[in-house]
Formats: sequence, C-alpha cells, structure tokens
Amino acid sequence: MNIMMIGDIVGRPGRNIVRQILPELRRDYAIDLVIANGENIAGGIGVTRETVAELYNSGVDVITTGNHVWDKKDVFNFIDQDQYIVRPANYPPETPGKGYTIITIDNVNVAVVSLAGRVFMEPLDCPFRTAKDKLDSIHNKADVFIVDFHAEATSEKQALAWFLDGRVSAVCGTHTHVQTNDARILPGGTAFISDVGMTGPYNSVLGVDKDLVIKKFTGQLPVRFEVANGPCQFNAVIVEVDICLGRAKEIETVNFVR
Repeated sequence: MNIMMIGDIVGRPGRNIVRQILPELRRDYAIDLVIANGENIAGGIGVTRETVAELYNSGVDVITTGNHVWDKKDVFNFIDQDQYIVRPANYPPETPGKGYTIITIDNVNVAVVSLAGRVFMEPLDCPFRTAKDKLDSIHNKADVFIVDFHAEATSEKQALAWFLDGRVSAVCGTHTHVQTNDARILPGGTAFISDVGMTGPYNSVLGVDKDLVIKKFTGQLPVRFEVANGPCQFNAVIVEVDICLGRAKEIETVNFVR
C-alpha cells in the first residue's frame, strides 16, 4: 500500500496546487491513500467547511490538523460530523472532534492518529501517554497506523517516533513548514520524518508574505499576516507499507515548485 502524507497546506495557493496536481500524483505513484495536514487551509490559519470540502474534492482522503484547528469558528459547526477530519488526540476528552479515524481502502483498515507536541507549544496532555493509550484501544481495529505529530521540537518528534517504533507504520512530523532531510525507516519498521514540510507559496516565510514577516521582525509591532502569492511548492512523503505486517518498506520525499 502506498500512502501519501502532504505537508501543511497553506491558504488558497496551497489548495490550488493540490487540486491541480494531486490527481496526477495519485496516478503516477499509484497512491492508495492521501492524508494532508489542513490546519492552515482557510486564509492561512484554521479550517472551514468549504475549504475542507475542496480538499476532499481534490483527492485528499483524510485531513489532520494541529494547534490552529480552532481559529475559524466555522469548524465547530461540522467537526463532530465529519468522519475524516481529525484534531490532536491529546486535547481534553470533552474537546469537539476526534483524535483518530479509521478509513478502509481495498479491505485494509488504516488508522490515522493526530497528536500535538508540547515543547514550545500549548500545554496539552502528554502525547506519548496519549499515543500509547489510543493505540492500545484501537490496535485490533486497523492493519496500518499512521501518526501525524504536529510539533515544534525535532527532539520531541524523534523521541515519539522511537517510542512508537514497531507499533505504527509511520510517524510524520508537521507544523514547522520546512521539509527535513531525515526520512528513514526505524529498526522496528516505522517510517519517520521530522517534518513533511509545507504546500503553499514558495517565495514566502512559511507561507506568509515575506515583507510582512520582515516588518514584524524589524519593527517589533503587531502586523497582520497575509498568505503570499506567486509560485507554490508541494511537500509530501510517500510511505510504502507492507499491509500484512503493518510495517513500512520505504519512505520517499516529494518536493517541487510549480
């Protein structure tokens, strides 16, 4: 089974490039399942019903999120009903939405789990303990397990991957919007990358208009950020999984500008 994980999609430019090229990529790479981090799809921050539907129509199967999932209030109108959008599982139990979903592809059950880090981020429940508890509760419900770890610190991402090595098929880091050069298969058969990267404006600072970010750094005054324009980059990884063992056989990075 070939699974594609798309790095944080930023605003309309990110959604546009996904719509334009994802059908071609699914065909060329024989992709069975597409997961995308979508917490920045609505104007660069948050999600809406309309932007989520656009990703589904473009060929995305499951949408993961992160710390910006609540930034557009429209999300509260649909997140409980949408089967294939997940928020970090280590939010408090009463938080709307769900921390994982299971999707069936050609009779193979794939569990997608979302987690958020705590280093330099909001003080949520422990992602390590949450991951263990969640996997213990669903281990017999799926054949393949993919984790999106939305975190800032590389050390925290690497530690979680080692913690889950052999228990999940892949741990894909998101949040920093910069694709890292450390994709590998850990000894227990878990594919890992510290950060999948970003899908959005190329000549930008993490998807934001670069001049506005420079103004913020040099002036140290409040600046209203806007999504940049121009060429877009597409960052993703493709993980080949042995569905009989639930282990990764290969992980390949995808990184191009169009």
